[in-house]
Amino acid sequence: MSMKTYQVAEGPCIPPELESALTEICVAVGLDPRGARLIRFVNNGVFLLQEHPVVVRIVLSPSFTYRAFNAVEAARWLACHGVPAVRLLPGLEQPVQVGEHFATLWQHVPEIGPVPSGCDLGELLRRMHSMPVSPTFLDWQPMADIRRRLADAVDIDPADHDFLEQRCDYLEERLKSLRFPLPQSIIHADAHLGNVIGGADGPLLCDLDSLCIGPPEWDLTPIAVGRLRMGHPPDWHDDLARAYGFDITAWEGFPVLRQLRELKITTGVLPILRSNPGVRDQLHRRLRTIRDGDLVTQWAPYS
Repeated sequence: MSMKTYQVAEGPCIPPELESALTEICVAVGLDPRGARLIRFVNNGVFLLQEHPVVVRIVLSPSFTYRAFNAVEAARWLACHGVPAVRLLPGLEQPVQVGEHFATLWQHVPEIGPVPSGCDLGELLRRMHSMPVSPTFLDWQPMADIRRRLADAVDIDPADHDFLEQRCDYLEERLKSLRFPLPQSIIHADAHLGNVIGGADGPLLCDLDSLCIGPPEWDLTPIAVGRLRMGHPPDWHDDLARAYGFDITAWEGFPVLRQLRELKITTGVLPILRSNPGVRDQLHRRLRTIRDGDLVTQWAPYS
């Protein structure tokens, strides 16, 4: 197949190899990548196409390829059970593979509805958690994902790498001692307001890569940690707890889940440190606070 030359819209730190991957994927499925805008660059390279109402999510690390297949399974399951969520672009065999690159393609949902609230997220989670558990989903394995990121880490100080390995060992033992009060269910596993879209017909869940069978308590943790560590408004968590009917911060196991969540959102950038060096300062800030047992210092989002 001859390859046309396209120009992706300028954006923050778009590596040439990622731009090339987008072009190859779009050409393979008959879409035009010209003017595409990079809207996320952490676990996936996420582009909004200019010429089509389509979002393209490209897996950035080979060890996370399985998550593209998981996202496809998750989208189909949510659609089957009527849970409001983003939908796959129809008419394609997904995930799409071109060479070594894997991607999923989604129908773009314009964010023209009300800004999603903690109450919206709580209601979406309560609805999803009430659905029958599907045996086709993977079991929740949070440490496995973090260890994959460590294995794929580039340009990380060896002392930081060793510390993170030890932190994984420590939290793995702490997790074994937890007794979760809520029954296992299908969980989103990265449930924060950044993964809820305010569509014209109401709020929708997005970023479905991590859906699995696990403890619902984990889905209630990100908003609580965002309040404590990122300075998010307290009412986000209060509204979530009220809508869902469970306050995760009042549970004795929450401190362990908080530490796990903080480790997860810290290590997410390890495989892309070379291609996205702008995240280094925030990574080092987070590592310092975790090392020091500092539960007060505020973090900023990775840019």
